[in-house]
Amino acid sequence: MRSLLSKAWAWACAGIAAASLTVPAAAAPDKARVEAVMKRATRFMVEKVSTNGGYVWSYLPDLSRRWGEMEAFPTMIWVQPPGTATMGHLYLDAYHASGDAYYYEAAAKAADALIAIQQDNGGWHYFGDFGGEASKKRWYDTIGKNAWRLEEFQHDWGNATFDDAGTSESMQFLLRLYVEKHDPKYLPALQKALNFVLDSQYPIGGWPQRFPLKSDFSHHGKPDYTSFITFNDDVAGENIQFLLYAYQSLGGDARVYDAIVRAMNVYLVTQQAKPQAGWGLQYTLDLKPVGARTYEPDALVTHTTAANVRQLFRFYRLTGDKKFLARVPEALDWLESVKLPADQVKGGRAYPTFIEIGTNRPLYVHRRGSNVVNGEYYAHHDPANTITHYSSTRAVDMTGLRREYAELNASDPAAVAKDSPLRTPQPLPRYFLVEETATSDLNTAGGKRSPDALVKSLNAAGWWPTELKATSNPYAGDGAAAPVPGDYSRTKVGDATDTSPYETDHPVVGISTGTYIENMKVLIAALRR
Repeated sequence: MRSLLSKAWAWACAGIAAASLTVPAAAAPDKARVEAVMKRATRFMVEKVSTNGGYVWSYLPDLSRRWGEMEAFPTMIWVQPPGTATMGHLYLDAYHASGDAYYYEAAAKAADALIAIQQDNGGWHYFGDFGGEASKKRWYDTIGKNAWRLEEFQHDWGNATFDDAGTSESMQFLLRLYVEKHDPKYLPALQKALNFVLDSQYPIGGWPQRFPLKSDFSHHGKPDYTSFITFNDDVAGENIQFLLYAYQSLGGDARVYDAIVRAMNVYLVTQQAKPQAGWGLQYTLDLKPVGARTYEPDALVTHTTAANVRQLFRFYRLTGDKKFLARVPEALDWLESVKLPADQVKGGRAYPTFIEIGTNRPLYVHRRGSNVVNGEYYAHHDPANTITHYSSTRAVDMTGLRREYAELNASDPAAVAKDSPLRTPQPLPRYFLVEETATSDLNTAGGKRSPDALVKSLNAAGWWPTELKATSNPYAGDGAAAPVPGDYSRTKVGDATDTSPYETDHPVVGISTGTYIENMKVLIAALRR
């Protein structure tokens, strides 16, 4: 999906990573066979797997356990991608490629599920629970609060979140579904969502992570981070994308235009001064960089800085205003200044994630203990024995960033912005997911993800068997105050009471929403050839 890749997507698709090997091309299956397999796989997901039209990320074959980013109750559906809205987008892509109304109806069911769990404020939480408040409270009192490394699930704020693109993707999907046939049944929910984005935006242009604002979860002495101006996980960029789509599709609302302009400008006012001309993950309302979860210290952040530079390039293309390029060289110079020596670079990751404000020294995150009760994260300058669930170093394409800056800086602003959606009305993209399908996926007939192989590998029940490499400990009671013996400093899960997901060495075969989506993308692309 456009501008929509998150940690959630990588985690959910872990089970199919090994299936992307390529081999020489051969003849593709005929389109009738492709359509038949698509329909059978989709019927299984819609009629056997979904909960009131919604989905989580993975399921055991008998549906006795299921997971989103964390283990879910049978009454729950997931909003984070690749969840319910991602499935809705996939169904609309299939509808456009095949013309089969069944896919539109499947998309409508996904939309109905999202509308049913949409909050009164217009946004969404990470998940919705059709079991009601009592069921959600039981989940938080058991699974949620014992997820050591997933602090965002340890407390129920009772409001909506922009984290991990769930709300943004849901809004984009509802907008897309409404524009498809202008069915008025979707307009109230869509208008609520639009108002949510507009109402939650700070006057300076940024957004909090959660809204309405709360401050009731001080954690290990750190303040509640959810009201801070947030760049983490591309909160601002995702909201800008939705507002651009809304501006194109809903009549050029002046409020939407103003929100886009203010949102672009917040990137400028939050860039720090030389010699540390980067960005942090979050900002206090007086525009000071600040940490969030206890493994995200107060710091400047290299991958966020690179992402924000790319956004500035995008804003220049939208506006033709070179103010968005003016301080890019300062940001790139700062990134170069914190690059690790060559003998410390592993796997192409040359940039420490966190850089201490003032000293320009790397900060590395560690942990001790065994569970959420006795465990603790801390940061210092020692690069040894860092946590593994949040990378301590990043890969940044400095050559590409400098090349793109030079090209844009030398360009004619009027020509660059000539076709900007802020100036020229444009339709929504016809396909949101299928455009990501690589040509190689369509031409590797002997590979596990070629159209021919996918036609043949759908099992008799109607799903593609997938090794579920991601799993979690079932709830086994709250963690003990004393650490359990063992070294959990570099594991993704602590002792047996930690409900955080982790990758198992003994995966079971099950049903993966991510696998279904990826395989359907290949088949849909084959139909379009």
